[in-house]
Order: sequence, then structure tokens, then C-alpha cells
Amino acid sequence: MDGDTFARVGYLAIILAALGGWALVEFRQRMGQALRMAMAWGLIFVGVAAGYGLWSDIRRETPPIQAVTQGTVEVPRAADGHYYLTLMINGRAVHFMVDTGASGLVLARQDAEALGITADSLTFLGEAITANGVVRTAQVTLPRIELGPFVNRDFRAYVTEGEMQGSLLGMDYLGQFRMEFTGDRLILRQ
Repeated sequence: MDGDTFARVGYLAIILAALGGWALVEFRQRMGQALRMAMAWGLIFVGVAAGYGLWSDIRRETPPIQAVTQGTVEVPRAADGHYYLTLMINGRAVHFMVDTGASGLVLARQDAEALGITADSLTFLGEAITANGVVRTAQVTLPRIELGPFVNRDFRAYVTEGEMQGSLLGMDYLGQFRMEFTGDRLILRQ
């Protein structure tokens, strides 16, 4: 231990000794009550510390909720700086990250499988250039896509052969909307 660390440990020991001495004098006739109070405050401290430590994980897991009003969809920016939309595809909710740099609607393999599209039934003939390199793609047709009041039928999408963290909503889909970025919101209008 260097001198600075030794001084800090000594300082904390003096504070703990002073607090312990005060507790002994104050609760000398009621030690059971003192122990119960110490346990209660200890549990409160642990709970607050755990909540503080987990808060960033909890916030990341809970994406902001899109608001659909008459002819408008408002999407709040998530804590990671991206915008996320939930589309109903064939009656099933699929979460997408808005990607204005992507040209197509791209389903991650796990989302495609949840929609009943198996990788074995696909022919991966296309290629897409991504930030992670070139990946092979298969074209699929989605019978019905809904975003609030907006409905598309027989929409062309792609499934990637490579691993993706989630599905991407590219300009093939977003191009049907007027997009407006205001503050921390994305507003889509038709």
C-alpha cells in the first residue's frame, strides 16, 4: 500500500470508529433495536446501489414506444441514439431499427423464422454490403405489413444469411413517408 491509500484507509477507520462509538452509546440499552435498524439501512443501501447499477441495463432493454396518431407516427430516439419501429407483419409484431443508410427492409434470421420463413426454404442469391462486410441475401415477399393506419401488401424484403442483432428498416419502406427529425423524435407522415 502506498501512503495515499494508507491515509484513506486510516481516515475511513476513524470515521467508522466514531460512528460505531456513537451507536454503542446511543443504543447501549437497546442493542436489538440498533441491529434491526442497521440491517434495514444496510438493505436500503444495497437496494439503491443495485438499482443504480442496473438502471442503464434496464433502460437499454426497454425501447421507447412509438405513438401513432391520425396519419402520423412519432418515434422517440432510444438511449443508444437510434430510432426503433415495431411493424405488424402478418399479424405478428417485429421490431426494426430505422436505417436510412439501408436500401431494403432486411429481416434478421430469427425474425424471419418467427414469421414462418425458414432458412432452408430460401435461396441466397443476392449480396448486401454492410458495415460488417458482404453478406448473402434471399428475397422474400411479405403479404401484409402494418404500421398503425398504414398498410402495405406483397412487400419485397430480404433475409440475410449472416448473423444480425435485429432487423433493419431501410429506404424501400421508409421512402413512402415524409420523414422529419425534430429534436429527439422521428416523425413519419404519408
